[in-house]
Amino acid sequence: MIGVVNNQIDKNTLELLGKANQMAVKIQTQVCLFIIGSKELKVDHVKDYADLTVLMLSENFGRFSLYPFLINLEKAILKYRPSILLSPATTFGRTIMPALAARLRTGLTADCTDLDVDDKGNLLQTRPAIGGNVMATIITPNHRPQMATVRPRSFSVQPEKREGRVRIEEITELEDSCELIKIEKREPSAQIDQAQIVVSVGKGLRRKENTQIAEKLAQLVSGAVGATRSVVDAKWFSHDHQVGLSGKTVKPKVYIAAGISGAVQHIAGMQTSEIVIAINKDRYAPIFKVADIGLVADAYSTLEQIVKILEDESDA
Repeated sequence: MIGVVNNQIDKNTLELLGKANQMAVKIQTQVCLFIIGSKELKVDHVKDYADLTVLMLSENFGRFSLYPFLINLEKAILKYRPSILLSPATTFGRTIMPALAARLRTGLTADCTDLDVDDKGNLLQTRPAIGGNVMATIITPNHRPQMATVRPRSFSVQPEKREGRVRIEEITELEDSCELIKIEKREPSAQIDQAQIVVSVGKGLRRKENTQIAEKLAQLVSGAVGATRSVVDAKWFSHDHQVGLSGKTVKPKVYIAAGISGAVQHIAGMQTSEIVIAINKDRYAPIFKVADIGLVADAYSTLEQIVKILEDESDA
């Protein structure tokens, strides 16, 4: 059995279920979705993506806290015994999966960008390593379950699989070992991982003031602004705009790389975009190797021309 774990039903869940179903066909096994969260969660639209959906719902699970979630999830995993267990590399997955792996005395491969299985049922877990300079494929032949977290937007959502069953597990209510002191409202983050068009900027835009043209273009096309690590380190944009290994993985319909040379670490975060448009004065920049359309030109001037054309069309 291949299990997918999450605390909500979102696109990340559907992406992992799609990949799990592909692997399940290869090794002739079933797919189980483990959902642990609030009683308000509805599963009607997602249950047919798995053979079995196991629900662990409680009014006390509206806000995540490690210990109650961990103990109830461990109980379910020990009951159903999946040989592979996957979770998105979100705050939830990155918190619960290492703790769960420790309790199950198995390993965990974090931030995978691809998955597969061999004919022996070993999970082939691919992730960037050594600063993104190599792609390592990891197997865990001697321990079960094989556990991995997967970067969001690594896979596409697949069609529904079949009419799945739903089971509700009894919750063990536990006294939480964590005390809630206060809640602070966060500023809205840059939703670059949800945008259909991403305009990303690198140091090729020369100075911070020039990034305003990228923001204007993103606004005109209802997109979002991304950035390289060097741009974020220079304080041109906050970290939630960063695309790459140490930032976010994006998979938009159109990715515009303006003034970005194309370091391996950055490419790892955007190479699955449907269409990549690269703008760089250096015709030998690595970004052109992954680009569908390449423009050897000054990034700022080119963005300025694109904005002018779009504004003229909107005024016409």
